Amino acid sequence: MVRNLLIINVVVFILQGNIFDARQFALYHFGSDYFNPVQFLTHMFLHGGWGHLFSNMFSLFIFGPMLERFWGSQRFLAFYLITGLGASVLYSGVRAYELHELRENTIAYIENPSPVAFNNYMDEHLREGSGRELAVMMKRNPDIPEYTEQSKAVVREVYDTIFNSPMLGASGAVFGILMAFGMLFPNLELMLLFLPVPIKAKYFVMLYGAYELYTGFNRVAGDNVAHFAHLGGMLFAYILIKMWQRNDYREY
Repeated sequence: MVRNLLIINVVVFILQGNIFDARQFALYHFGSDYFNPVQFLTHMFLHGGWGHLFSNMFSLFIFGPMLERFWGSQRFLAFYLITGLGASVLYSGVRAYELHELRENTIAYIENPSPVAFNNYMDEHLREGSGRELAVMMKRNPDIPEYTEQSKAVVREVYDTIFNSPMLGASGAVFGILMAFGMLFPNLELMLLFLPVPIKAKYFVMLYGAYELYTGFNRVAGDNVAHFAHLGGMLFAYILIKMWQRNDYREY
């Protein structure tokens, strides 16, 4: 099953830029005109680039086979899909809250524009310093309304871009696999490429989860990583394994 998932993800990635438009199957916010319920499933097999694809597939290749041998192919596939779907559901909930806050900030600026407010808006929602030049022009020329109207147009464009930015990738399911690996083989020692000392799987998963939690709540402008999708995959993996352990205690 791991081999099949690797093949499917690679083939879909090759096709998505040549045969079909990936934007049709990436996961959009449910308030977007581009949203389709089937995207909760299809986004799991799309990726944003070779680096994105490699990182997810490398993790699946390293940690997936032991879980498949432990559970069997059918249960492994069920786990992969459930954690991926669960990750997307949690991400969508967090995303709805973030977009509501973005909408309130956008409306507040359009109603009360100022150079400082524009600069703060751009720093928070796009990237630091991106609105500085126009903010300076607004401050130097307060009697020229064109600069203020231009800033409003930029703010609307930033809002539309963020609102219609989709999520794609198998990261939710992959982080579910990492969580399962840490729970089922907690004392197995891993030798990481960037850390030349062995670390037990349970500590690796704990540290990775803590990092995703921190970056999720302290997200910087311009960060397009779906940290809460990663956490959602880990959360649903934990719940699912605990359910299976309770129902299949002897097997575990």
